[in-house]
Amino acid sequence: MIFKETKLQGAYIIEPEMLIDERGAFARSFCSRDFESHGLNGNISQCSISVNERKNTLRGMHYQKNPYAEAKLVRCSRGVIYDVIVDLRYDSSTFKQWASVEISDENRKMVYIPEGFAHGFQTLTDDTEVIYHMSQFYSPSHADGFRWNDPSFKIKWPSENLVISLKDQNYPDFKSS
Repeated sequence: MIFKETKLQGAYIIEPEMLIDERGAFARSFCSRDFESHGLNGNISQCSISVNERKNTLRGMHYQKNPYAEAKLVRCSRGVIYDVIVDLRYDSSTFKQWASVEISDENRKMVYIPEGFAHGFQTLTDDTEVIYHMSQFYSPSHADGFRWNDPSFKIKWPSENLVISLKDQNYPDFKSS
């Protein structure tokens, strides 16, 4: 696996190293030792799948508060998404900064999102599937989020013609208290 740190401290784009032969291709998509050697949380407690029927579906911006803050490894197994992460760690040099990457079934990139980050994505094609591996169990009482278009972050989304849940539409702006 090839680990490339983003502009946000501790967040990585991970690309598989494809071994190609007459049968096709093979690559490792996860190894806890490799993650730990890069200082990343290699624990996986839970996995989830997000299936999205329509282009421009937006999910986010979501995170879990302590003590259930979670690291995530996100991969798009079908279609194409515009993936966005935001650093919400008060003590970080990249606090309140965001980064994005296009991930797809073709480029096979993954995004490693450390604890203390918010995450969201917008589908760029119909019929997408996104796979999440999380380091922590889901805790509804610790789940939180902020509005996808919160003016304090100025996230540039590919389109504003969105399919978005009422819950995600009604998140408040982020409060950094």
